[in-house]
Amino acid sequence: MNAPGSTPSDADAAAEDGARAWEGAALRLLDDPYVFASVGPRLRPDWAEDVLAVLRREHADPRGWAGLDWDRDGEERAAAGPSFPFRADLTAAAVPATLYPLERAAATDLLASFTQEWTFETAPLYGRPAAALEAVREDARTLLRRFDGGGTGVEGASPAYWTTSPAARTSARPDFLRERLAGGGARWTDYLEELGLVVVSAAEVGVFWSFNAQ
Repeated sequence: MNAPGSTPSDADAAAEDGARAWEGAALRLLDDPYVFASVGPRLRPDWAEDVLAVLRREHADPRGWAGLDWDRDGEERAAAGPSFPFRADLTAAAVPATLYPLERAAATDLLASFTQEWTFETAPLYGRPAAALEAVREDARTLLRRFDGGGTGVEGASPAYWTTSPAARTSARPDFLRERLAGGGARWTDYLEELGLVVVSAAEVGVFWSFNAQ
């Protein structure tokens, strides 16, 4: 349903602007390192099943926006199964059991940190000029903004943020920018180092994962 006073063309233009902003931010922030970024529909009260559906590429992006998925058409996925590079034996019970909650600001900084390379980054993000640091943070904010209102247009329907990072075991607001990328949490893949962010809204589930593929 269109907002009062709007027309279908207004809605179409807003959707196009949203897609351009999302896709531009995703490319600037995440296209160089090895990162998986994909969004699927929230179809079940148990959102862990919807997370697994995203990993298996069972649904297209609900808004038709482009994500980042280097392995969708790769030979390794054809051989290992539809969820590659994620483990085929990952279960719905293991998903929430291996995640820790985050506050929004920490989730933003975690996603911004994914712009770093695991092996070759010479300094953490705080070593960058202030303007460059703010630019990656703003791109992360843009990516997370799509989940506000759960895609429903309902004010106050705040998304939930989750991570595998052990830094969040004792705090929902760890500082992800002062150190280089660090894994050490639950293993959702067979890579030695990985770090993930899951975003759950009323209508969508987003999965953002960084891998050390070196």
